[in-house]
This record gives sequence, structure tokens and C-alpha cells, in this order.
Amino acid sequence: MKIIIINGPNLNLLGKREPEVYGKESFEDYFNTLKTKYSTIELSYYQSNVEGKLIDKIQEAGFSYDGIILNSAAYTHTSIAIGDVVKAISTPVIEVHISNTFSRETFRHQSYISPNAKGVIVGFGLKSYELALQSFLLN
Repeated sequence: MKIIIINGPNLNLLGKREPEVYGKESFEDYFNTLKTKYSTIELSYYQSNVEGKLIDKIQEAGFSYDGIILNSAAYTHTSIAIGDVVKAISTPVIEVHISNTFSRETFRHQSYISPNAKGVIVGFGLKSYELALQSFLLN
């Protein structure tokens, strides 16, 4: 099984940015833990702060991977283009968010990704990624 985690803007600052919301662990450390725990899965990771680069990566993975775990961060609430690319590809996408977006500002309650995602996982910290990964293993 081939799964890619794609993270959007500012998620490169995990462990440093608002630790009370996002935790103290860097994503790279967490990703290494996931790779060790799920060593039978071909697991890769991509992060960009640039909307177009995220779209390019989703297109690249969208016909050759078994699953995409996508945290498009703030672009979730603003990017029709990322919503469109999720709809355009054949690879299933699980939308994840570290925080509970519904307990935050009202603008975070809108997602352009959700209508085209296989599922959505919010509010379980970094564990949200593992829950998404496990959902691909169940099918």
C-alpha cells in the first residue's frame, strides 16, 4: 500500500507554533514514528506553504497512490482549487485537521475539501493522521 501525507501552510512549524493548539512535537518526528509503526506501508510526506505546489503534488499522487491524507490547513477554508483537484483525482483523500476546527473561529467551519473527501478527521491532535492511515487499512 502506498500512502502520502500532504500538509499545507504553516504545518512545517509544528512543535514551535501555538503548542497549546498543535502540540510540541515536530511533524518530522511524528512522521518517523508513523513510518516505524507502519513499516509495511510505503509512506511518504510532502509539505508546502504554496497553494499551487500542493495542487501539483495532489495531481501527481492522485492517480498512482492508494490514498492521500491531506491537511491543507488554512487553504481548507479558502481554496476552491484544492477542493477541485481532490474531486478530479481517483485516489481517495482523507481530510485531517489537528485541532477541532469547529471549536475555533467561524471561518474554519467551512471546508472546500470535505465534499470531495472520502472522510474527515478533526480534533485528535497528530493522532488524526494515524486514524486516517488506519482507515485506509480497513478497506
